Amino acid sequence: MSCLLLRLLVATFLPADAPVVVGLDDHIERRRGERIAAKGIYRDAVRSSKSFFVKTSGLRWVSMMLLTKIPWVERVWALPFLTVLAPSEHYHQERGMPHKKLTAPRGHPARQMIRQVRRWLPGRTLVVVVDSSYAVLELLATCVGLRHPVTVVTRLRLDAALYDSAPTRKPGMKGAPRKKGARQPNLAHRISDPTTRWQAITVQWYANTQRTVEVATGTAIWYHPGLPIVPLRWVLIRDPLSKFATQALLCTDLMATPPQIVEWFVLRWQMEVSFEETPAHLGIETQRQWSALAILRTTPALFGLFSLVTLFAHHLLHGQPLPVRKAAWYQKTQPTFSDALAFVRLTLWPVSISYLSLPTPDMQLIPTALFRRLIDTLAFSP
Repeated sequence: MSCLLLRLLVATFLPADAPVVVGLDDHIERRRGERIAAKGIYRDAVRSSKSFFVKTSGLRWVSMMLLTKIPWVERVWALPFLTVLAPSEHYHQERGMPHKKLTAPRGHPARQMIRQVRRWLPGRTLVVVVDSSYAVLELLATCVGLRHPVTVVTRLRLDAALYDSAPTRKPGMKGAPRKKGARQPNLAHRISDPTTRWQAITVQWYANTQRTVEVATGTAIWYHPGLPIVPLRWVLIRDPLSKFATQALLCTDLMATPPQIVEWFVLRWQMEVSFEETPAHLGIETQRQWSALAILRTTPALFGLFSLVTLFAHHLLHGQPLPVRKAAWYQKTQPTFSDALAFVRLTLWPVSISYLSLPTPDMQLIPTALFRRLIDTLAFSP
């Protein structure tokens, strides 16, 4: 089902020659109950801050979403298509199973999900955007070493050990081939180095705006003893207005340009919007079931329903703009998921499902205008 949904989303919203940009991140579903075996205690990313730590009980899900522009919204949405449960460490300890962390080199759902999506779309350019939790050499080496490599874009530590490429081996040289060349300066040093060459570029930024930033870029090999070697392109991003700290990104595609890398990474923020919309409108975190199989079915299906509603609305609109509901205290200019969900509801509800339903009502006890207002209110309710 995930494969069918992904291919349908790609065929509907992406041109044949466009890269498929996919976001991958983990999400905590707040659930309590003694019979929910896979739950654990995690950091609540929504309620925590740099100086304040909040824990929450729940289930950890690893979700992959297609990051694509929706024509009738005129902005990028994150459309979930594959969601996998990552049980807690306590769950594995009770069953005598080895626990795989988010950064585990083998066996973790993130690695398996990327390989699976690569098999589903063998002929497409695949770009995976992740946060710094997945910036580990084993995972990056897996993506680069596939038969059809997967491009990964994520944050890079400013103190990462970067090196030049290994020099060409001359004929007659003895010993094992060199894995790396000379050590490059740390990215933290490049930030303060006056000889670093910065270039001003204008990119698509957060909140569907454009912003001018300064970037410096180069290629290197990320090396750590005992771990795989990963060639990458690093990009330093500096704000001319000094409103955010200078940060570094990496991309495993050496031919990618800095503007493209920055815009790919900015798309990752749309996943947070989907993580907020699905509990608000589709009932995630309010399920009543507690059995393991029901949990494995329900939450991934609700995440996929977000994408299905978007597809239904796209086909029902036939290229027309989506009506936007406004209020005196909230002047909304662009459609949101609540508008798409209400539009699909208002289209589906009048359809007679049972053969016993009459095509026309034989009586109506309330005025038509009031009835339509009630239906409209229900369509926009959570």
